[in-house]
Amino acid sequence: MQEQRLAAINRYAPAFSTALRAYRRALGAGETAIADGILAWLAGEPNVGIAAKRYAGVKGDIDHFAALSFLQGLLVILRDAGFAGLLLVLDEVETLQRVRGDVREKSLNALRQLIDEVDAGRFSGLYILVTGTPAFFDGPQGVQRLPPLAQRLHTDFATDARFDNPRAVQVRLPGFDLARLGLVGRRVRDIYAGGQPSQDRLMTLADDSYIDTLAEAVTGNLGGKVGIAPRLFLKKLVGDVLDRIDQFADFDPRQHYALTLQDSELTAIERNARAARSVDDIELDL
Repeated sequence: MQEQRLAAINRYAPAFSTALRAYRRALGAGETAIADGILAWLAGEPNVGIAAKRYAGVKGDIDHFAALSFLQGLLVILRDAGFAGLLLVLDEVETLQRVRGDVREKSLNALRQLIDEVDAGRFSGLYILVTGTPAFFDGPQGVQRLPPLAQRLHTDFATDARFDNPRAVQVRLPGFDLARLGLVGRRVRDIYAGGQPSQDRLMTLADDSYIDTLAEAVTGNLGGKVGIAPRLFLKKLVGDVLDRIDQFADFDPRQHYALTLQDSELTAIERNARAARSVDDIELDL
């Protein structure tokens, strides 16, 4: 059965199939270093030792053409393993606006090619989610620099946001607010508490009201800027509240916990947003 699956992968990505066979052979022979080297090559890491490549019968490094073939092979593996498919998230693509011009043009064209390949059915079972700022999709240094890509991603947002089409190629996200921050906290608490022996105590002591209060406190310490609060809020919720409720039967966050934020745990953006506690906290340009 495994050989049949490798044969199926070989139809789409011969080099991928060859490397997988070599990896399996190396593991069986106890050649751990060789097996690790083959995995590194499959992952696209540079400077893989020649011994691992020679053992696998592959040459050179993986370019973008080979990477797409490998992705196709991976989808075959996932399908045969019983999975519905693969979600690929390309996050913060707006950073392309700050790279060298020729690199930006190649990257935008690669995104266009990937979209076309998915539309043509080459990557069955693949769902691509691209996240970026409005400036990337609508600004002069982003998608609009490549008209074919802009045409494929164009979405009409002139209608009231209440009637946005969730099936459209683009979906705009509403601004983050305290209500949504509290909702995220409640979902994290539910996931944390699920199946725990202390589930009832977690749900009682860290109830919806307390989570909303904690969200307001963290946001208030960051100058009311909800958009930068999630990282610290979730860190405090899990590490300082939920973990203690789970481990200590007599811990009550309303009685025994007070929110503290130290400069050493804040990012530069969070420190700049933090409200001044005294005149000594205000930096003056001299």
